[in-house]
Amino acid sequence: MLLPNVVKDIDFKLISGDLEKEITSVEFDSRKVTAGSMFVCVQGFTVDGHSFAGKAIEQGAGAIVVDNLRTGFPEEELIRLSEKTGAAVIEITNTHLHLADLCANFYSHPEKKLSIYGITGTKGKTTTAFMLRQILEQSGRMTGLIGTVCNIIAGEKIHAAHTTPESRDLYEMMDTLVRDEEDSLVMEVSSQALKLDRVRGLRYTTAAFTNLYEDHIAPNEHPDMEDYLSCKLRIFDSCDTGILNADCEAAGRVIEYCSGKTELLTYSIGGTADFTARNLRPERRGHVTGTVFELVSEYYNGDIFVALPGKFNVYNALCAICTAYKEGIDIEDVMTALASISVPGRMQPVENDFGVNILVDYAHNAAALESVLDTLKEYTKGRIITVFGCGGNRSRTRRFEMGEVSGNLSDYTVITSDNPRNEEPMAIIQDIITGISKTEGEYEIEPDRSRAIKLAVQMAHEGDTVLIAGKGHEDYQIFADRTIHFDDVEQAQTAVTERGQTG
Repeated sequence: MLLPNVVKDIDFKLISGDLEKEITSVEFDSRKVTAGSMFVCVQGFTVDGHSFAGKAIEQGAGAIVVDNLRTGFPEEELIRLSEKTGAAVIEITNTHLHLADLCANFYSHPEKKLSIYGITGTKGKTTTAFMLRQILEQSGRMTGLIGTVCNIIAGEKIHAAHTTPESRDLYEMMDTLVRDEEDSLVMEVSSQALKLDRVRGLRYTTAAFTNLYEDHIAPNEHPDMEDYLSCKLRIFDSCDTGILNADCEAAGRVIEYCSGKTELLTYSIGGTADFTARNLRPERRGHVTGTVFELVSEYYNGDIFVALPGKFNVYNALCAICTAYKEGIDIEDVMTALASISVPGRMQPVENDFGVNILVDYAHNAAALESVLDTLKEYTKGRIITVFGCGGNRSRTRRFEMGEVSGNLSDYTVITSDNPRNEEPMAIIQDIITGISKTEGEYEIEPDRSRAIKLAVQMAHEGDTVLIAGKGHEDYQIFADRTIHFDDVEQAQTAVTERGQTG
């Protein structure tokens, strides 16, 4: 694309060079610059992109975009760099903000060619996103997904570095979807993405708010809950319909914010809302343990089965159902999708013929583990056997707390390794023992995670639940000297196969 088209509708000043040149890509990481790239100098929290302008020009950048409020890097220096290669140097106001605009122009605005469904909130984004994508696909929509577990673009699973990617990568993914003739995109929208303008330029067909908890109050995230909530509310600035969990503590603020701005659909369990779930009850269908609930709405009145256990997954299902309603999707497609939903590492079931409920979940702190185990008590006739470890180079307090939670809520715990990183696995395990020793819970130690999973699967009887917690969707294990492929689901499937072979 010609340079003038990339900077279209953006006020700029040409410091040096010629505008009449072809741009082959837009980059903010100098390591990705190739011949003809536009390198955008973004001032980050710790690194100033302007310091890499020289490197970008050496690698063949056709244009450099600098910030008018940059510190150092005077015009004279930039002109000297430009004259060596003929690269154009352009100055704009706020390169960080306009990176998304430059990418939107370069990729010919793919965001305008897709129906985009955004989901924000502290918890539930991942599961809701997978539910909604499955519903859309079931109804015949070709749908991409961007989120924490992975990105699914043109049918290909791609590693996700962030819950919501940087704007440059986001626009490239949307362009790929458009080129593949897909029509929809479901995406998790983090508070950081909203705060840092990664999703600038997007308009959501529906924008959903699941809940708000104090999980991201930290120096490098949000200084307080007000900043956290304010950032999340920004998702409603550009949407056709808002969707809200009416039971969350922030519901009043959301309703106030959306008043006069956008239509708002609400959902609730047992309360007053546009979509209400009642009479929740556990149910096992085949190999799957899930939940049946009665939906009360103008869309449909009757029972719906979700192939995931827990009240929180009913909330997630309600959120996805609201969007299906707005999109005019047949309720039969919704019911079919939810009855077969499986989310990587989020209460993910492992099929077996032993009558054992084997689940892999990402719960990697005490609060998450407690929530999952409390839920599983409602769904388990026999014992709960929990397999977990804790990551190295992380808070030791987490180890004590998780040990105590598992000891109090599990019938039996197999303490193992997680990602030990640079710590000795047995030192981490000893910290977990310190916590579990405060309880009356039975436990044993198996440092090898593969053997620990097999041990739990072997000892489980019909009606028992085996929870493999901590790593969820991760497919690796990190040691001090190496990183290996390791997938809890694959390990559990192998353990099931071996148990079947031995009778």
